[in-house]
Amino acid sequence: MAGPDIITSASGAVLDQARLSRAIETTTCTWTEAARDMESYLATQVADASHTEVIGPLLDAAGGSGVVRFGGREVATWGDPSGPEMAFSATKSVASVVAGAAYDAELLVPHQAVHDVLGLPEFAEGAARDITWEHLLQQTSQWEGTLWTKPTSADLQSFREGTEVHGTPPGEGWAYNDVRMNLLTYALTVLLGRSLEDVLRDTVMSPLGASSTWSWHGYRNSFVDVNGTSVAVVSGGAHWGGGLFVSAADFALLGQLYLDGGRAGERQLISAEWIRRSWSPCEVKPEYGYLWWLNDERKPWPMAPRTGRGARGNGGRHLLWVDPARDLVLCSRWNENIGRLLAEVSASVTPAAA
Repeated sequence: MAGPDIITSASGAVLDQARLSRAIETTTCTWTEAARDMESYLATQVADASHTEVIGPLLDAAGGSGVVRFGGREVATWGDPSGPEMAFSATKSVASVVAGAAYDAELLVPHQAVHDVLGLPEFAEGAARDITWEHLLQQTSQWEGTLWTKPTSADLQSFREGTEVHGTPPGEGWAYNDVRMNLLTYALTVLLGRSLEDVLRDTVMSPLGASSTWSWHGYRNSFVDVNGTSVAVVSGGAHWGGGLFVSAADFALLGQLYLDGGRAGERQLISAEWIRRSWSPCEVKPEYGYLWWLNDERKPWPMAPRTGRGARGNGGRHLLWVDPARDLVLCSRWNENIGRLLAEVSASVTPAAA
């Protein structure tokens, strides 16, 4: 007979809650104090000193926090899981969620060139005419240019992965680049004719029962005219400010949605087909899908199970982790021990028998 600390989910996965508590206690005690001054912290993320100016809103860090969900319910928290934090590049995976809404509405065809759909000058010349929605979603567009006064060359993280390739056609190189990411949110805003914040709220967050504390921001100069109306374009990360501001509890709800195949109760909010595509490997970067990280090859989390998928930001200090094999969702903010946290929390769950 199972003890009081043992929980079995409907899928047959088994959680040792006492072991989970020990894992949280020993792996969530350090965080990045420097982030209490967010403007100075962000300045370290830019390659070109002439482009360190912050042009979007900031939210100083409050401290480490997190949530663990198992079997569809919250089973553990630490810190203040209700307090919004900047999501950094974990915002990129949320942009993929909104792209899924466009896909489900039959507005977005992954292999279709953006130029064939939208008359935007950024896609009008040269190789940019061949950039597809999938290239933007996999960060393989190879687009070079300036958007909202920020050039693609200014983003330091493009060179950290060692995969930046210049001068190749779309689809033949991969780079983690916020300017190219903002090109996607710009194109999606024009495609949908609405702010992506509004689309996310109506399509996903409100139906999930998320709080009203989350928000999604762009820059003071990131606006586009849509049918005579000026619409704010949100950013896909926190470089130069902006991005998604969300609590661990609310972000974990989004992870639960993806764990549940896009369903919330009786409603299909995002299609299972879109989630399948989002979690399928990119040809030139197999550990990456449609703006989600995949751990099949134990990259980027060598200590964590291969079955996990992640929305990762700020070098992994911000993470939404979804592991269908363990019926597990974890959202962690400002954790300097993310590898150990994933390993220890995962070890507290026994997957369902195959």
